[in-house]
Amino acid sequence: MSTIRVACSMADWPVGRPAGIIQPVEHYFPPGESMARRVHGERAVGLLYGQRALLIGALEPLTYTGTMLSTKAGDRPFERLVRTAKAQETIFLGTKEEADRILARVHNQHLRVNGALAEDAGVHRAGSSYSAFDPELMLWTLAVIADSGREMYETMVRPLSPAEREALWQDYLRFGELFGMPLDAVPATYADFAAWFAGKLRSPDLHATRHALEFAPLVAFEQPVPPGARLNLAAQNLVIKGTLPPRVREIFGIPWTARNERGFRALAAAHRAARHAMPRPVRRGRNDKFFDVVATGERLRGGTPTPRSGSVP
Repeated sequence: MSTIRVACSMADWPVGRPAGIIQPVEHYFPPGESMARRVHGERAVGLLYGQRALLIGALEPLTYTGTMLSTKAGDRPFERLVRTAKAQETIFLGTKEEADRILARVHNQHLRVNGALAEDAGVHRAGSSYSAFDPELMLWTLAVIADSGREMYETMVRPLSPAEREALWQDYLRFGELFGMPLDAVPATYADFAAWFAGKLRSPDLHATRHALEFAPLVAFEQPVPPGARLNLAAQNLVIKGTLPPRVREIFGIPWTARNERGFRALAAAHRAARHAMPRPVRRGRNDKFFDVVATGERLRGGTPTPRSGSVP
């Protein structure tokens, strides 16, 4: 996600307060009120939406290149993925105090995300600039998070009503605003957003760099989990692939057959049916311990061979 407003102190960050009135609000996304909290509080959503968002997000070369050239993750991409996943869960599910610490850290990290393409990448010519502060790139980052959170909830839990989709989008607008995204740069309603996003997915501007074609599927589908968890990983990957827009699968060369589609639909239906019998702590909560398994697996194997950042385009 992009950066918070440089000009704002933590006390000034937008939290939906009426002007001039100080209200003690413990959470940016309050329990019992926030649709984003309901959606991202589902463990299945938290474990799956990030990989889907990563794959779709990688198809904007400016955002992707800026992230890859500024990261210090090196041969630890899964540790970076874990940090991002934990940070987003903290903002959606944690207290304001916890979220503010994350937002300040992200601000400092994203100050270095700026530069220019070294060579052509899709419709972007060499020399095109990128920045974590660019409103259009911030919107793209928010869009892939928002669409993936909604898609995973509707796949693994239940369909949302039009009113719930709208409430969820308004929460995502607050999420983006916390990172400094100007609201005049984004669709105001869910219907407007859905139309805009569908247009982006049809656009010839979507493009995977050579680096993205190799790196994004690796991080999305090849998590370093223990042998006992590999069957779960295969099921997880089937859901991620099944929820991807067909054009995204096509760009990345992800095979998808009628048999895959049947397996995906059966798996999703089985999860929805079984979910009601699951104890609440099993189906809802943070995923820290699962994220830590992935980060530990990467450390134990000595890292992850990745393409050189210099070959990003």
